[in-house]
Amino acid sequence: MIPYKDDNPTYSYPIVTVALIFLNVAVFVWEGLSPLSDLALVSRYGAIPYSLTTFQTIQPISPITSIFTSMFMHGGLLHLLGNMLYLWIFGDNVEDAMGKVRFLLFYLLSGVVAVYGHALSDAESLVPLVGASGAISGVLGAYLMLFPKAGVKTLVFFGLFWILRIPAFIVIGMWAVVQFLSGAVSAAESQQGGVAWFAHIGGFLFGLATVRLWVPRK
Repeated sequence: MIPYKDDNPTYSYPIVTVALIFLNVAVFVWEGLSPLSDLALVSRYGAIPYSLTTFQTIQPISPITSIFTSMFMHGGLLHLLGNMLYLWIFGDNVEDAMGKVRFLLFYLLSGVVAVYGHALSDAESLVPLVGASGAISGVLGAYLMLFPKAGVKTLVFFGLFWILRIPAFIVIGMWAVVQFLSGAVSAAESQQGGVAWFAHIGGFLFGLATVRLWVPRK
């Protein structure tokens, strides 16, 4: 399933969501224009679990700084487009519910929790983590709690591609099931690298658990 639009209206322009998308795209362009190789950039600015759990600086930047730089880097165009699509679909409504400043803080803190969720799952790893997926997973958790019955227009493949309107709790719920099952398989097989399932799980659980603390009382 590929969601591409929801029918949940917003009541203010999602300036923070748009700014986050712009910043992620700008960093990706910078990555492409940099004279350094992709591996060199990721090694310098990605979040390395060993560094985060021991607080030993093994990069040009501090471990804490690397959390935030890693959140705006991506490993390829499809990685970027997938993340930005989900942020665009679900971020505006969560921003609308929380307010601009609260949403920005929530997004960044979701990313921090997600990075440490990944780091604690493999504390000795020297493989850098990059991507906005963890922070966006927090947004998905928040959206699920706030708008579970909102309709999400989704491209579904059954022999042919069909456009279906599916409730958010099914779209996000199925996404969450994939993350938890994949995380369990990854842990059982002691896999390193690849998709950071535990970053997704950490961010998602943070969004589920704390969203009500971020939404101002009417």
